[in-house]
Amino acid sequence: MSLNLLAQQFNINRPNKVWTTDITYIRTYQGWLYLAIVMDLYSRQIVGWALAEHMKTELCVAALQMAYWHRKPDKG
Repeated sequence: MSLNLLAQQFNINRPNKVWTTDITYIRTYQGWLYLAIVMDLYSRQIVGWALAEHMKTELCVAALQMAYWHRKPDKG
C-alpha cells in the first residue's frame, strides 16, 4: 500500500496536477473483466482507462499510459 500523500486535502488548482486511480471488476456473460481508471481530481474526468481479463500490473500501466498520452501533463 502506498502512503497517502494527499491526506484527503483535495484543493487542486489546475488540471493534471493530481490523478487518482481505482480498479473494479465487472461481471459479463464471458466472465469477469477488470477495469482500471485514472481520474483527474481537478476536473473529475476519467482521463485514462483499461479493461482486461486479469488484474496484473499491465492493466494499471495501460490506464496510466492512456491518461499520459491523452493529457500530456507538465513535468512534476
